[in-house]
Amino acid sequence: MFVALERLINLDEGYKRAFDVAGRQLLLIVDQGQHLLFENRCPHQGAPLHDGTLAGGLLRCRRHGIEFDVHSGRPRQAHCGSLIRWPVAYDGDRLGLDV
Repeated sequence: MFVALERLINLDEGYKRAFDVAGRQLLLIVDQGQHLLFENRCPHQGAPLHDGTLAGGLLRCRRHGIEFDVHSGRPRQAHCGSLIRWPVAYDGDRLGLDV
């Protein structure tokens, strides 16, 4: 089943927004023209990432300052897990995911 999250026309560079899909918190990001969907939690201690900063392909967690490469999901400086990435799906003029 396709769950729409956003219209493609709204997905400009630097877009970042959290969504709740069936009780799971997700974070949609646009970086370098790519649509990236992650669990909205830092693998270090579970802090939400939607209020972090996004710059130069790096998403920085506000709680402890850990930076993640949004294209690989890996942390830059810390010894913690990688971001959990979800595949995006498209239906007409909408982006979402298949659940």
